[in-house]
Amino acid sequence: LAYQPKMNCRDGHISGFEALIRWNHPARGRIAPDTFIPLAEETGHIRQLTEWVIFQAIEDQKALRSNGFDLPISVNISGRQLSDDGFALWAIGKVRSAGARLCFEITETAVISDPDKALSIIHLFRGAGISISIDDYGAGLSSLSYLKQIPAHELKIDKSFVLEIENGTTDRLMIQSTVELAHALGMSVVAEGVENGNVVEILRELGADTLQGYHISRPLPLPDILAFLSTHTQRRDIA
Repeated sequence: LAYQPKMNCRDGHISGFEALIRWNHPARGRIAPDTFIPLAEETGHIRQLTEWVIFQAIEDQKALRSNGFDLPISVNISGRQLSDDGFALWAIGKVRSAGARLCFEITETAVISDPDKALSIIHLFRGAGISISIDDYGAGLSSLSYLKQIPAHELKIDKSFVLEIENGTTDRLMIQSTVELAHALGMSVVAEGVENGNVVEILRELGADTLQGYHISRPLPLPDILAFLSTHTQRRDIA
């Protein structure tokens, strides 16, 4: 498991992390998540994989706390888990027993197949103190009706918009309108795909709350995250 830092857009502090699974196969080398995550879903192993990620994230969060960094960790939840009561109860039990600060990132498309069931489980998560994030917003057929129904704390603008933000006004206008809409609905906004300081300044002007991307840091294993945090607390030149 690796962790990509999320930075507060206003003060430059690290406000949390996204947990990202990495697989370095002994014979095949690095296997991309876009390859093995769909396979895990197709073969029915996605629950086991997601449970491992949650367990490991909780353990690593304990290590962060013991080093003085009490920060939330976001975990991606497959659409298949939003119809699985057993998984929901397991996850809630793990989070509560550990006193963990987790955020579950869920795409809108994960809700579409069975909205009533998915929304009921999302409400269970939220009721248990787990934050909810709408991931990859704008990447697919974003629906205002689902945006209104999902009780999310956070909305993540898909990186495809952020990567083009310097090249014209259309993406800026779309990001600005999304930020305004999210704020009106009581959600904070995370912009992914931040790759240089100029983009940081543009997103700050547009009202984004949190930034994530290679300009801040690549995903790092826990020991490197601890070193990163120790260094980052002493500087504010990342913008």
